[in-house]
Amino acid sequence: MINVLFADDHEMVRIGVSAYLSAQPDINVIAEADDGVPAVELALNLRPDIILMDLVMKEMDGIEATSKIIEKWPEAKIIIVTSFLDDEKVYPALEAGATSYMLKTSKASEIAKAIRATYRGQSILEPEVTGKIMNRMRHKPKSLLHDQLTVREGEILQLIAKGKSNQEIADELYIALKTVKVHVSNILGKLEVHDRTQAVIYAFKNNLVE
Repeated sequence: MINVLFADDHEMVRIGVSAYLSAQPDINVIAEADDGVPAVELALNLRPDIILMDLVMKEMDGIEATSKIIEKWPEAKIIIVTSFLDDEKVYPALEAGATSYMLKTSKASEIAKAIRATYRGQSILEPEVTGKIMNRMRHKPKSLLHDQLTVREGEILQLIAKGKSNQEIADELYIALKTVKVHVSNILGKLEVHDRTQAVIYAFKNNLVE
């Protein structure tokens, strides 16, 4: 059973989509949220398999909510379900950590398929979103390895360079030790190095240490 959290500020959308999804034999909508604030709280407390996230909500939008969830729970799988395809929404949502990006014009059956695929580890993007990404990549200057690091990963790399242990980093940033380990693993992968020492050498070579 795939447990789903659905965050959307339109009640009728939540009712309609949730009813369809709950009727599926392998999907269970375990909670709903009408804003990003309760969405973050529910996501971190319930740890659903999939989070359906609207982008435009009143108190906290989907981009900020996605970022906050991923910061504390990097393994979260978030599917953006929105009406917007403009650059100001697409890129920040994906950069915040969303796994898939669907439009509200999609059929409920297509959203269900996206849930199953994302649950299996795939990334499902609307064709228009894929086109935007490909176009951006064609015009984007060649990036350096450390350009892939998130703000949090950059902070942790700084602390690693200062000789901090994982536990000391967790204590300083007020995050779980497990989360630090995930971030460190991501840093090593993105910098294409095998251990912390090589990561520190890379950081100094590229003037990343303050």
